[in-house]
Amino acid sequence: MTYAMIGTWRMAYEGLCKGMDLLKTNGKSSDAVEEAIKEVENYPFFKSVGYGGLPNANGLVEMDSAFMNGDTFEVGAVMGISDIKNPISVAKRLSHEHFNSVMVGTGATQYASQNGFERKNMLTDRAKKIWEKRKREIAEKNLSPYDGHDTVGMVSLDQNGSVSVGTSTSGLFMKKPGRTGDSALVGDGFYADSEIGGAAATGLGEDIMKGCLCYEIVRLMGTGLNPQEACDQAVYPFVEKLKKRYGKAGEFSLVALNKEGQWGVATNVEFTFAVGTETKEPKIYIAYPEDGNKTKINPITQEWLDAYEKRIKAPID
Repeated sequence: MTYAMIGTWRMAYEGLCKGMDLLKTNGKSSDAVEEAIKEVENYPFFKSVGYGGLPNANGLVEMDSAFMNGDTFEVGAVMGISDIKNPISVAKRLSHEHFNSVMVGTGATQYASQNGFERKNMLTDRAKKIWEKRKREIAEKNLSPYDGHDTVGMVSLDQNGSVSVGTSTSGLFMKKPGRTGDSALVGDGFYADSEIGGAAATGLGEDIMKGCLCYEIVRLMGTGLNPQEACDQAVYPFVEKLKKRYGKAGEFSLVALNKEGQWGVATNVEFTFAVGTETKEPKIYIAYPEDGNKTKINPITQEWLDAYEKRIKAPID
């Protein structure tokens, strides 16, 4: 059987390459998702996930993560976990529990500590400087505190036909303590069914969770639509419906993968993602909404990549 993997944002690429290496050697989709997301969580310059993630209003890095096994529908998730190195590994462990499989706040942190997961102060000096700068800007310029909410989401298909999905994020920058978004909510930020495929979301969780979009994309793929058709049909009409009935819509970006290894993307903003298949090496692409109902996708340019690398490592004033 074939294998493939797709992940949200430029930051997914290096981890996805590691995941693809596992899949190529007949590794499990669940392990590929975990290893790929751990790579993102461990990199200090990705400011919306794991170590180096931006903190809440009180300066604490609170993280959300989830894992789903498409063979069994096992789901594990943590919300508001802190001082734990790899939340995705905790979420994956929790997915094996029939009871207590979703844990929040101090309970999630305590569970991780008691079960041997590595503790770590996830607030880097760089992230603290960004937080302090934003605090000054809020006070001096009356700016909105909320800036940035990118989740890494990975969907993986292995050679045995198993589909898994995982997410990880430090959530909305400067969020109120205890806030959570869509990333750890099954059906909203992620969903997987190995008989069909899987999907993952990134963007403003408060709005994404209004549509149960990951479940809807998988459902549509189950009716015979390919992943691109399912993404377009689920995302763009809902964005317009939300604007009409709620008055506005935040950023939405979703990725999907089916059991044949086909993939799709829909977004209402400029959105980068990484994808690899059995026949095509992992690459980074950039997507845009086009005509309000479909997605335009292009390969990323070296110029864009160079500017991105420079931007994420730029000194903090």
